[in-house]
Amino acid sequence: MTPVVELAGVSKEYPGGVSALAGVDLTIRSGELVGIVGPSGSGKSTLLHIVGSLDRPSAGSVRIAGHDVAALSDRELSALRARHLGFVFQAFHLAAGLTALDNVADGLLYGGAPLRVRRRRAAEALERVGLADRATHRPHELSGGQKQRVAIARAVVGEPALLLADEPTGALDTASGRAVLDLLTALNAEGTTIAVITHDGELAAALPRRVRLRDGRVAADAAAGPEAGR
Repeated sequence: MTPVVELAGVSKEYPGGVSALAGVDLTIRSGELVGIVGPSGSGKSTLLHIVGSLDRPSAGSVRIAGHDVAALSDRELSALRARHLGFVFQAFHLAAGLTALDNVADGLLYGGAPLRVRRRRAAEALERVGLADRATHRPHELSGGQKQRVAIARAVVGEPALLLADEPTGALDTASGRAVLDLLTALNAEGTTIAVITHDGELAAALPRRVRLRDGRVAADAAAGPEAGR
């Protein structure tokens, strides 16, 4: 399988000598569903920012969808995020005044497609996540689980090489959280590569591969199936 994420010896230090990551090696291949887990302060958020090209490492190399991040300008990094990465956050980040359809269509703004095309693709993405009948609803008319499904539709509408989900069930009740996990599993079965950042051990246990961080290092990497360890 083609690597989507390749980290080699990645470290991140902040002013004052605070080390968030220390020599992390990580490869995520096309089609994988990976949980990145660990307690608060383990480096999960820093790893998310680096994999999402939102931050640069202090040392080591980062390749995303075949691109060497160190060789890219800020403008090129923005283009990399727009074309190859989809983000889902705990807080949804939906525009209150827009319908679900237009919130999803906004995920295609940087591609330059006309509004008609963006809305057509957004409608298809909402159908994928089971919300075709909520297309004209605004966020205040949706449940927490439905808001997260809209956010997921927005993240996948551009068919990114990698979907990064940061605590996607953290703000949801148990039933809604299970529905979101089932949706992510179904999207992965259709071919979407997904990394889920979470401190939820139960959620992580349901994923086929789990990368555990502790003190900025990979403490364990448990993969199921014949690709494990490759």
